Amino acid sequence: MATARRVTAPLDAYVLHRYDWSETSLILDLFTRSRGRVTVAAKGAKRPYSQLRSVLLPFQRISATIGKQAEDAQADVVTLRAAEWAGLDATPVLPPARLFAGFYLNELLMKLLARGDAHPLLFDAYAATLRSLAVSDDFAEQIGLRAFELVLLKAIGLLPELDRVTATQQALAPDADYQWLGDRGVVDADPSLAAARLPGADLLAIDAALRDNNLGALHVACATRLDRLKPVLRPLVHYHLGSPALRTRDVMRDARQLLGTR
Repeated sequence: MATARRVTAPLDAYVLHRYDWSETSLILDLFTRSRGRVTVAAKGAKRPYSQLRSVLLPFQRISATIGKQAEDAQADVVTLRAAEWAGLDATPVLPPARLFAGFYLNELLMKLLARGDAHPLLFDAYAATLRSLAVSDDFAEQIGLRAFELVLLKAIGLLPELDRVTATQQALAPDADYQWLGDRGVVDADPSLAAARLPGADLLAIDAALRDNNLGALHVACATRLDRLKPVLRPLVHYHLGSPALRTRDVMRDARQLLGTR
């Protein structure tokens, strides 16, 4: 009796990054809802007649079917058997002004999210953030990026409890000032520390939105505190990255300087 061929269910996915593998093929990092970050080999994807050319693009939600380990590739690279566009409702088109923000999200996921570590809520937040970026102005873009940074840090276990002082577990006072440090968590404000301060009320509002997994409420919490939140989150992200700079930010800065000189 013939053995039935095992069929792998398609994965909801986004392309985070792509590399040339050969003259005709690509290696891609996919962010999937059910399996986290997966590396796949897309054979023949660079050929002019390949249907994958118009599908394997950044910020486009796709349905991807994967198979066994790819030949002549690393052990953790599997073969991409098929990929289809997920449809207009799930696939926002980012305007040119928001492309840097989208690539920033991708770089964070590439550097902070381990392969094979599934986070469905983080995937949903990424998809929702792309949809919001598609219609955002500059202010709304910054809100969306700060909210996603918070959701990402929580998902990968790098977010301390924001309703209490980390070392003492003392509940925060809404009218007191605190500092949030990468190596110590939330601490009472200390004049000797160079880190930016946040009122307890700010941290409590952010904590409540994160506990409810409510991205809309988190956007509201970030919007009213954006000026205070950005100088806190940027050093935190860099601390956990272990790097003082992100490539996306460097490119964005250089592009703005070039446009300014013109």
